[in-house]
Amino acid sequence: MASPLIEPVARLIEAFNRLPGIGPKTAQRLTFHILRAPETEARTLAAALVAVREQVVFCEVCFNISDAPTCPICRDGGRDQRRLCVVEEPLDVLALERTGEFRGRYHVLHGVISPIDGIGPDRLRIGELLRRGDEAAAGGLPFEEVILATNPTLEGEATAMYLDERLDGRVGSVTRIARGIPVGGDLEYADEVTLIRALQGRRAIADRPR
Repeated sequence: MASPLIEPVARLIEAFNRLPGIGPKTAQRLTFHILRAPETEARTLAAALVAVREQVVFCEVCFNISDAPTCPICRDGGRDQRRLCVVEEPLDVLALERTGEFRGRYHVLHGVISPIDGIGPDRLRIGELLRRGDEAAAGGLPFEEVILATNPTLEGEATAMYLDERLDGRVGSVTRIARGIPVGGDLEYADEVTLIRALQGRRAIADRPR
């Protein structure tokens, strides 16, 4: 039986449906909204999508999103260079920056260790993190504290434990954000008060056997 949808409409529905958090029904609603919207709105959306792909890059230092080789946070000389906050995704940087609580630097892993999904440490920006720690120490300004702000999921906790072991001896101390974030929750959905309490209540990771 032939599909009642013409090809351009079907392709756009399929494209929306591939985005995270968007199911078939939502994909259809978005597509028909664009069909009913003024032409200028559709062209603005298309131009914004192209601009994101062509103009946005990842910072060469912290791997946050940027419009230049280094992001505004890494270029900011007023940030505390002795403290580094490690997060999973660029959206987590935005969430923490909204609180105004943390004034150090960031490192974005772009994911977490997840063996079930075939994601090991080599698939993340962990090697670059370790090199940052070594280079900071070699330059005479070692990190006094590295805050592990991965999400409180099984994968996030496993990643934090792995990083704690690898950072041992490379930095002054390694801390973990407090349980202000609910288990299974994502930083990007947390309110500012919860994030502030999580940062303020960070703790050292359990002592490792010597």
